[in-house]
Amino acid sequence: MIFWMRIARMFAYGTLGVMLVLFLAATGLSEARIGLLLTFTFLGDAAISLWLSTHADRWGRRRVLVAGAVLMVLGGAVMALAGDFTLLLIAATLGVISPTGGEVGPFLAVEQACLAQLVEDRERTRYFAWYNVAGYGATALGALGGGALVEALQHQGWTALASYRVLLWVYAGLGLAIGALSWRLGEQVEHAVAAGPETKTGLLLGLGHSRSTVFKLSALFSLDSFGGGFIVQSFLAYWFQQRFGLAETALGGIFFGANILSGLSALAAVPLARRIGLVNTMVWTHLPSNVLLICVPLMPSLGWAVGLLLLRHTISQMDVPTRQSYVNSVVPAGERSAANGVTGTARQIGTSLAPLCAGPMLGVAALASVPFFVAGGLKIVYDLALWRSFRAIKPPEEAGASGQPGRAGQGFGK
Repeated sequence: MIFWMRIARMFAYGTLGVMLVLFLAATGLSEARIGLLLTFTFLGDAAISLWLSTHADRWGRRRVLVAGAVLMVLGGAVMALAGDFTLLLIAATLGVISPTGGEVGPFLAVEQACLAQLVEDRERTRYFAWYNVAGYGATALGALGGGALVEALQHQGWTALASYRVLLWVYAGLGLAIGALSWRLGEQVEHAVAAGPETKTGLLLGLGHSRSTVFKLSALFSLDSFGGGFIVQSFLAYWFQQRFGLAETALGGIFFGANILSGLSALAAVPLARRIGLVNTMVWTHLPSNVLLICVPLMPSLGWAVGLLLLRHTISQMDVPTRQSYVNSVVPAGERSAANGVTGTARQIGTSLAPLCAGPMLGVAALASVPFFVAGGLKIVYDLALWRSFRAIKPPEEAGASGQPGRAGQGFGK
């Protein structure tokens, strides 16, 4: 059930991620206003995600997932109906809208907590990898299907703006399906809250013992996401269209390939993590992918630029299942939704600030490639800082293999 929810949601995100900036441009918004709206989208998603995910373990994980689905429906429907900037801004801020094709809202945090509760420590990274493969595959199909649908509608005489609005209705409809699936999850995904002093007074953002570790990880993840916010999928699609004049179907094809490769890279992370550890896999696969990112705008032709982008995606997402597995391994079971929510919100806040800078750059030909350099440089700094700070803190399965307990994971068993 969790995997089907992930597939439906990421398909919806994929349909919108490639086309959202094109939709906003078709409504007549300037690049600066688009950047502002995307920033409010990220900030709204971050606030909603933090509030819901940090209460999920106590309120009920299924209830929180249903609430997120309702906000997804409202966000898509209101944006499809909106005709001016103010309404678009309200819908983007209060609804759950994905400008990147990636995760937003409380879903990821709560679903990861459910998965970590349902599987053994030694199998956690493998399940997380397949969870990400399901997501990347669905995002890829969404990007491909969204691009094909838009172009087909335009060939039938629909305006570009009207065809983009159809995708928003598809997005809202899939939100309804996700809400129905969430409601049908069994009791085994819920965490039983034990009575105790921390239950009422000792928690901050739903965190107790793990607070220091989670806050340190959150600071680093926000730096990584701030860099990534300069090259979100919608911006990449816009950059390729402006530089090479690509049609929507071609853009959908590019990001279909990129997401398929991302999914395969997530699977490749599993044996590598077993061999060298979660933190080492996160860092030493992420570094070369960021060098490749910096090189994309330096390529002399479309073929070279697309080729380098796809090459980057063969390794760029190997840190995702390992990062998710690591966070869920070094916190107590009753704080997993909150830990995922706090670290996820930190990532969303980091991402949300970048479009304010990147949006105006895309409107100036001489600066249009600068976001690639900023993103790659900041992500390299993140990689080195993460390795320096957390290389000695082992998850339970690695601590058991070495005979030494990991500092953050000690005593945090199921």
